[in-house]
Amino acid sequence: MNKEMEDYIIEKYQKDEKLMVLIFAQWCINHELNPMELYQLAYPSQPNNQALEEAIELTVPKNESDEISDETVLSVLQIFGNDDLAFVVQQEIEKRRN
Repeated sequence: MNKEMEDYIIEKYQKDEKLMVLIFAQWCINHELNPMELYQLAYPSQPNNQALEEAIELTVPKNESDEISDETVLSVLQIFGNDDLAFVVQQEIEKRRN
């Protein structure tokens, strides 16, 4: 694989990852949850996540946001291997349903 192709793949992955983080953050806002708190529950030993902090700044109020389904946020998290965070999100979904 040539260098240009590698750079393109890395750049595409990083953009997609930022979108995943934004979807998670907006889903949290839409359900009146704190994205940082959920992240810390999933990854207690990790320092603050810069990408999450940036995504939170890009979120809009719940009443201005499009609906993000529970299935969408779970799928996106799992695609990027954020299984611990997907587990925490699933717990919040179950709390809401009960």
